[in-house]
Amino acid sequence: MKNALVVIITLLISVVLLEVGLRVKNLNMRNYDIEMWKYSKELKFRSDDPVLGHEHVKNDTAVLQSTEFRTNSFGMRGAEPRDDADRRILFLGSSITLGWGVAEEDTMTVLLDEALGTETEVLNAGIGNYNAVRYIHAFLKSGKVLEPTDIVVHYFVNDAEKLDQGRDSWLLRNSQLAVMGWIMVQRINAMFSGGDLVSHYQAVYAEDAPGYREAREALADLANYANENDVRLYFTMVPDVHNLADYKFGFIHDKMKSVADGLGVPYIDLLPAFKGITDPQEVWAMPGDPHPNAMGHRLMAEYLKPRLDLNN
Repeated sequence: MKNALVVIITLLISVVLLEVGLRVKNLNMRNYDIEMWKYSKELKFRSDDPVLGHEHVKNDTAVLQSTEFRTNSFGMRGAEPRDDADRRILFLGSSITLGWGVAEEDTMTVLLDEALGTETEVLNAGIGNYNAVRYIHAFLKSGKVLEPTDIVVHYFVNDAEKLDQGRDSWLLRNSQLAVMGWIMVQRINAMFSGGDLVSHYQAVYAEDAPGYREAREALADLANYANENDVRLYFTMVPDVHNLADYKFGFIHDKMKSVADGLGVPYIDLLPAFKGITDPQEVWAMPGDPHPNAMGHRLMAEYLKPRLDLNN
C-alpha cells in the first residue's frame, strides 16, 4: 500500500511538473497547436447548434500567437459594422479568412476596406475550424441581419471535409499536457494509416463523398439567397501554401470552378496571387504554421481589389 501510494504521488507530481514546464515553455506563443487550443478556450464557445459546433465569443479580446484578436458584437473579427457604408462586402471563411497569426490591420479584409474607399465596408466573418457548411449555415442562420450587398466565399481546399462537433473534454480543455499527448496520438495514427494528402483530398472530393456533397448543397443555398436578395456573390478559391512551386491540388480548384460556374457565381482563383513565391515559408504565419501571413494577406487583397471594385 505504501509503495503504491508513493508511486501514485510521484506520478501526480511528475504530471504537474510537466504541465507547469509546458506552460512556461509555451509562454513564447510559438507553439501552433497550443495557440489554437488557447483560441478555442478564449474566443470560442460550444454552440447549441450541432451544425456549427462552436461559435465566437462576442465583444472579447485575446492575444494568440503574439497577435491580438478582437471580436465585435456579431462575433466577427474587427470593429463594429458602420452605418454609413453604401456597399457592405462580407467575407465568409475559416481561419485563413479570420487572419490567424496576422495583425488585424494587416488582414486581407482590412486592406480591402481601405483600398475600396470610404463608401465600401468590408467585414470579416471568418471563424477557425469552420468548413463551407458551417460558415454558410452561420450566415443564413444569423448573419443575414447584416444585409450585405456582396458576399465573398473565401473557400480553402479543406472546406469540403466533414466536421463533427466532438465531445467537450474537461481534461483537453484545461491541460496543455493532455492536448500535446492527444495530438501526438493523432499524428501517430495518421502516420500508420498510410496515404498522403493528395490521396486524402481525392477521396474528400469524390463525387459521392458526403462532405463534398454537403458543401455543394450549402453553396447552392447561398446562391439562392443571393439571387433572391440581389446580393453580389463571389467564389474565391484559396490555395494551400505548403508547396506553391509544385502545386498538387489543382484538381480541387477545377472541381470548385465547375461548382461555381454551375451556380452562375463568379469564380476567382487566388493561386495566381502567389505567383513567384518559391519558398512557401515566405508567406507562412510562422515556421510550422502555413496560414498566410501579412504578406500572404496583402497578396490576396491586391489580387481581389480590382475584381471587387465596381468602378473597374
